[in-house]
Amino acid sequence: MDAHIDKPTFGSTELPEQVAELAQQDELDITLVGLCTDICVVSNALLLKAFLPETPVRVIADCCAGVTPESHQAALKTMRMCQVDIPSPIGKLKRQRPS
Repeated sequence: MDAHIDKPTFGSTELPEQVAELAQQDELDITLVGLCTDICVVSNALLLKAFLPETPVRVIADCCAGVTPESHQAALKTMRMCQVDIPSPIGKLKRQRPS
């Protein structure tokens, strides 16, 4: 199932409620992108993990930006520690392939 949800605030309690309704209809795999990694993205990723702990949550780091590069990295680290998947950037994956 593909769904797009616009949230009203940076830490939206409506977001996990809406996603939980979708989860009753189908198995979910959640992907988040947005600004700011260190405010909006991290707060919503953690709300979703708390509300739906067994649902995979992924953040595409290359499609996010923080207030500073350091705070962006800190937010990514926080999310990783809370079992949010942060996949390797596509460019890094290509470079890691053996020739």
